[in-house]
Amino acid sequence: MRNAAIAFLSELDKKAAQKAKYPIVDGERYNWNYVPCERNGVAIREMSGLQKGAAHVLMKSALSRSGYTKAAEIMKLETVLKAVEGREDSDEYRDPEGYFFTLFGNVESGPWGWRVDGHHLSLTFTSTSETLVSTTPSFWGSNPAEVPSGPHKGLRLLHKEEDLGRRLLLDLDVSQRKRAIILEDAPSDIITKTEKKVRIGDPVGLCSTEMSDEQTVQLVGLVSHFAANFKQELADYHIERVEQAGIENLHFAWAGSEERRQQHYYRIHGPTLLIEYDNTQNDANHIHTVMRDLEEDFGEDLLKRHYDESNHYG
Repeated sequence: MRNAAIAFLSELDKKAAQKAKYPIVDGERYNWNYVPCERNGVAIREMSGLQKGAAHVLMKSALSRSGYTKAAEIMKLETVLKAVEGREDSDEYRDPEGYFFTLFGNVESGPWGWRVDGHHLSLTFTSTSETLVSTTPSFWGSNPAEVPSGPHKGLRLLHKEEDLGRRLLLDLDVSQRKRAIILEDAPSDIITKTEKKVRIGDPVGLCSTEMSDEQTVQLVGLVSHFAANFKQELADYHIERVEQAGIENLHFAWAGSEERRQQHYYRIHGPTLLIEYDNTQNDANHIHTVMRDLEEDFGEDLLKRHYDESNHYG
């Protein structure tokens, strides 16, 4: 991943590099979003062909094949939205190239990171070595959740995120489901929004210790599906952290309808992990998902350990 970032940076001219680069301690690291808004960094639409290629290689260096494909398709959905909303071709509000790349720190040595940020896709990576990499916050969204018409009719980019969550809910018996459902109505969005530090309180819903073995396998499988957006070693690290914190401490919570095409929300919450999924907007045809690490978002714990060790030995 570092080599891909160095290669991307080498393709940028001086002006673009100045727009893309920030110190590792800069507050810009926390300035992520998943809605159309003003952003910093270098947008794909501003890049040359070689620069665009290097940007996509950087994405591929961190994402699994399926994760990269999903990310690229989320970008392409902007074209679908532009057509649905009847916008002009020149309108940049819906733009498949309106995704901004930002680099943090010294890419060639020392702590560093990078981010790609745009509508419905915001991925943040932070590293202090070749092996230790934080991959959160990680936001993936889809509007429409199911394309209603046109050449892409029926496309559901985040269908597994929806279907696997509902499958687990419907596999619960009546008493389990009663504990899992925390609200009759789904919240209008993910609760944590773009908080720098997640503040969501204690886990609620159904604890994995109250599930059957098969249900627990489904729960862990759902976590694994979110982690599988990343390269295998990064996905494995997520699962290892969940296991070390205790599968028995994971909670599954649901809000809203149990039916497809009706507003619904779910959450997986453990000592180190929070996953939120929400599908309420546009008549429940608009999905937001986020994965947060309650200790290592933005590489905070990795950076603290790095600087503590540097001070100790320096």
